[in-house]
Amino acid sequence: MTTDQTPAPLRDVAQSAEATARYLADIQRVLLDIAANLETLHRETRVHCRGISVEGDRWYHARMRAMPVEKALKDVLKNLNALTGGLERSAYKRRSHDEAVVNTAKARKEKVLEKARKNSPQLIQAAPESSERDGVRDRNSGYSNPTSIYDLDDRRSA
Repeated sequence: MTTDQTPAPLRDVAQSAEATARYLADIQRVLLDIAANLETLHRETRVHCRGISVEGDRWYHARMRAMPVEKALKDVLKNLNALTGGLERSAYKRRSHDEAVVNTAKARKEKVLEKARKNSPQLIQAAPESSERDGVRDRNSGYSNPTSIYDLDDRRSA
């Protein structure tokens, strides 16, 4: 079997930006539910661990013993929040990839057309010069046509 014929469970999802966004949103929803449960666990663990004191403890000993447990759960929550943020960025990047592919094709077509326009010889039209002799000038003709120093008084100001 070739690689095209092997069944891949997420191949259809990977081929569509919308399907990828829906899939990642589903995963994010599950992770946010887990995050809510972990936040509750973090609070309850904090209350429980800080409430256990041993005879001879000072007021801060229980808190100091609880800190490594609290830090571990806090790190898990931080990583989970970073993961959900990463899922959002992944969905955005997937969508922007499709847009970039479409825009690249358009930009390449425009570049080919521009290159063709640039390489094609421009025909010099005699009509504007004859109308200039008749006293009718273009609005921008003073800027596009070469003039002599003697024509400066004749030039229109912008």
